[in-house]
Amino acid sequence: MKRLFLPKIILPLLLAAAFLSGCGAPQVRQEGLLVDIYVDGASQQVALPAGSTVQAALDAAGIRLGQLDRVEPPAYTVLSQDTRIVITRVREEYETQQVLIPFDHQELRNESMPTGETRLIQAGVNGLKEITIRRVYEDGVEVRSTVVSEVVLQEPTAEIVMVGMQSPFAPLPIPGRLAYLAAGNAWVMEGTTAARRPIVTTGDLDGRIFTLSPDGEYLLFTRRSTRPPSEEINTLWVVSLTSQTPTPINLRVSNIVHSAEWVPGQRYQIAYSTVEPSATAPGWQANNDLYLMTFYPSGQRGNATRILDANYGGVYGWWGTIYRFSPDGRRIAYTRPDGIGQVDARDGVLLPILDITPLNTHSDWAWVPGLAWGSDSQTLFVVTHAPPTGLVSPEESPFFDLNAVSLVNGANIRIAEQTGMFAYPAASPLRQSETERSYRLAFLEAIFPDQSETSRYRLVVMDRDGSDRQTLFPAEGLPGVEPQTPVWAPQESENGDFIAIIYQGNLWLVDTRSGQAQQITGDGLINRIDWK
Repeated sequence: MKRLFLPKIILPLLLAAAFLSGCGAPQVRQEGLLVDIYVDGASQQVALPAGSTVQAALDAAGIRLGQLDRVEPPAYTVLSQDTRIVITRVREEYETQQVLIPFDHQELRNESMPTGETRLIQAGVNGLKEITIRRVYEDGVEVRSTVVSEVVLQEPTAEIVMVGMQSPFAPLPIPGRLAYLAAGNAWVMEGTTAARRPIVTTGDLDGRIFTLSPDGEYLLFTRRSTRPPSEEINTLWVVSLTSQTPTPINLRVSNIVHSAEWVPGQRYQIAYSTVEPSATAPGWQANNDLYLMTFYPSGQRGNATRILDANYGGVYGWWGTIYRFSPDGRRIAYTRPDGIGQVDARDGVLLPILDITPLNTHSDWAWVPGLAWGSDSQTLFVVTHAPPTGLVSPEESPFFDLNAVSLVNGANIRIAEQTGMFAYPAASPLRQSETERSYRLAFLEAIFPDQSETSRYRLVVMDRDGSDRQTLFPAEGLPGVEPQTPVWAPQESENGDFIAIIYQGNLWLVDTRSGQAQQITGDGLINRIDWK
């Protein structure tokens, strides 16, 4: 008989299998859960098998959750023996209320009235708005309320009171009408500097456009928009200065930053250029377009006629182009950071006259050369960017000159050196001398020409060819004026041939014949003027 021999490795495995076969698998006891649910001010208990979720407990109890109800712990949580479920009933209600909007109180200081005297200009009227409130309740108790919408049903009307603060400055007879912008309101003087009356008292004129019609009967101006600046910067308006109760007319044109002016010879026609608001600096992207529009005293307006399509505007064209009509209304000049020229209104194209080296400001603004028409409509006076000295690049040159460009023979003559970038030339109206009808030129000259971006300036006048130059204002040793365009009186008078200028927030009149200057206002609030 043969013996069976097994390999040594197999024997231990057989012994282990025999041992395991004699042992049964452990039995898992399936125990139930008792869970407490707190809801609607009461408690109830449900029995569930182990491993159930909160949602299963709610289903077993027949509890349904509303859309806003909260349950703790969350419905997907697996229950344990000590889990406590709490349900908070949540509901919301919407309530609409009408609320008064209190009117504002505004004071207009009038230097032509005795100090302490007051006069009601406009009675205040409360406005009305409708608000919708969302109220949230938890288990029947209000926990919060939030205003979700407001609709203005009636805008409030501000109470405007004129307060006298007698000017200590002697009144001065003046020709024409002199309009000025102070604290967001438009005023006008007529006949004498003592006769001042408010024209627009909304307090929201932004000063970007503030110009009188050639006959001095209307004022074109811009108002800050009630919408966010990234959506709308401002709106364009016109108002009659001859009406006993001036009522501004909304021209329904918006986003005017650089150009809007009257068309000479066309009593009710204006030209304007637009921008697109932007949330990034400088706050707009210029369209460099040009439109003509006619309005009517009744408040109606005609359709706008496009003269120039939107265009890139050359170097730094995002800043914008400025357009200027010649005094005879036959030509339109333009100035932009890289040059000047004329507009061909018939074909809608630009005709360059003079290229100018753009100034690199290293900032979010661009320099636009100051430009003025000569009163004979045959010459353009322009501030040019002069070449640098040393190793400075042409675009960073700190030097600027004043040139005269003839539209008759094309001559380009430098008539003043080192004026500064904000020279802003302005030609006087034509004056009749013994031998001819001529005009003079006013401009600003930087006190520190090589730092003209931050320098103050002095008022200078000269003949149109650059001769007979006189520095008039302010006197030597006094602080200079801020950059601005000098404004000539519409005509000479027995008292002098005046230029209006803003100095330290006040209106001054400078006689170009005698060189004498007289302060007219003292409130320090003026930031724009025009005189026709």
